[in-house]
Amino acid sequence: MSEDKKTVAKKAPTKKAIVKKVVAKKTVAKKVSAKKTEADLPRVKSTKKGNDENRLRILVKAYEPKVLDISVKQIIDTAKRYDAEISGPVPLPIEISKYTVNRSTFVYKDAREQFEIRVHKRLIDILNPNPKLIEALTNLSLPSGVDINVKMG
Repeated sequence: MSEDKKTVAKKAPTKKAIVKKVVAKKTVAKKVSAKKTEADLPRVKSTKKGNDENRLRILVKAYEPKVLDISVKQIIDTAKRYDAEISGPVPLPIEISKYTVNRSTFVYKDAREQFEIRVHKRLIDILNPNPKLIEALTNLSLPSGVDINVKMG
């Protein structure tokens, strides 16, 4: 009880004192922000290499991960044989497609089955590929069920 009386007895600061504190804080904040220059800000690293550098981006897709890993290993071995700089294989997120189907044709709507298709993906970058390497990759025989997309850029 005595503590409540003490807090009530204290005088509230005047409006002039509050205004002076607020003005002082604003000027300090302005001075601090004025000191920051471009050298103080953190630099963002560019993910792109130089424009003169060629890149072969290979996206490999398959339903089975074992078959996918075997084909990626063949691609990497071929690239290493021609002394190419390789980045990857980078595992990309698995694309899952789910399908729900009625078990019976006409009745029993509550009885359903669910199926899913999983597409596994890997990304390989080959930097500065030479023409012999590109020819060797086109002649490469890979297992069935493996889809390859090649982009130059």
